[in-house]
Amino acid sequence: MADRKAQLAANLAQVEERIASSCAAAGRKREEVTLIVVTKTYPASDVRILHELGVRHVAENRDQDAAPKATACADLSLTWHFVGQLQTNKVRSVTSYADVVQSVDRAKLGTALSAAAVRGERELGCLIQVALDAESGERGERGGVAPDGVEELAAAIDAAPGLRLGGLMTVAPLAGEYAGRQRAAFDRLMEISSRLRAGHPAANMVSAGMSGDLEDAVAAGATHVRVGTAVLGVRPRLG
Repeated sequence: MADRKAQLAANLAQVEERIASSCAAAGRKREEVTLIVVTKTYPASDVRILHELGVRHVAENRDQDAAPKATACADLSLTWHFVGQLQTNKVRSVTSYADVVQSVDRAKLGTALSAAAVRGERELGCLIQVALDAESGERGERGGVAPDGVEELAAAIDAAPGLRLGGLMTVAPLAGEYAGRQRAAFDRLMEISSRLRAGHPAANMVSAGMSGDLEDAVAAGATHVRVGTAVLGVRPRLG
């Protein structure tokens, strides 16, 4: 366990240096960017070590893994983010532990999240996942609503009891005009965010960037980066 803590501490220090350097290069303050550590496939013991090392935001993408892990770490002061594609039959479980769902991409999901949040007497932060590879009216390969569907979905979330519209999230697309162009993709997300904030000033969270492209996300203006491998190591193969 001591070895694992030393390993995670060293990895965190490297990621912190990358974020700090990126902020300096972009003329931003370091505190403008929040690190979310993506702990999927890793045990609750790692979450506990991360908490000891000062991490306060963690993310998961599969409810069947996240729910028991969140329960095992319920005594810790953590903000849990759900970042995976979410089916409505998992909503009740996810709203029992998640503080923020970053992958809202359709009105039906928002309705289900609202009902579960009200039932659980919770307020749930919601980010709209934007698919920069999706045509109008379609969803992206990795989930997400097309850019021209953001405003309508934002209005629905904003009006839904139990939900708080927090902002936008994206994953750099693997296909389409932004494939391999992470900085351009994140710049486009910031344009969409700027339009969204004109009507929803509090929706100022922009979640973008992962282990391989966090510098591009910080340069574009992201407020949150989601880093897994660079902190926890190469993920074990799922059997």
